[in-house]
Amino acid sequence: MSAVFLGLGSNVNTGPNICAGAAALREHCDSVAFSPVYQSVAVGFEGSDFINLAARIETALQPLELKQFLNELEASHGRKRDVPKFSDRTLDIDILLWDDLYLRLPELTLPRGEILQFAHVLQPLADLAPQLIHPVEKVSLDELWKQFSGDRAGLKRVDFPL
Repeated sequence: MSAVFLGLGSNVNTGPNICAGAAALREHCDSVAFSPVYQSVAVGFEGSDFINLAARIETALQPLELKQFLNELEASHGRKRDVPKFSDRTLDIDILLWDDLYLRLPELTLPRGEILQFAHVLQPLADLAPQLIHPVEKVSLDELWKQFSGDRAGLKRVDFPL
């Protein structure tokens, strides 16, 4: 079994979509845990605020198999792939970290670069696994959050039932 960290987000029909994504992870994965939930402003486009969180799962799937499962889960909740990268999302689930795997494929990069770029990715991840060492940066997620120099504006923790 591999320990995998995911980022979940939505800014369209957020309650039902995030809850359905969380339920699907609980149903199909082992040892599922979730971070606190954050509200964040849309990045790269004008849109409604996002709900973001991180999840830790255990899975026997291989990375591309899990990516396929997540893509199908997103699609079943109305995710469109023929839109700009920065646009509204019904359900967005990204693989962020996979054990200490370093992987560079056209369809999957691990660890995911957005961890170091966006507060709405790093903060929930650091909340969920503060002592986890980033496989490339070689420092804990908590330390990465403390050192984070990107935009933290518009990120706030919210009560959100999962």
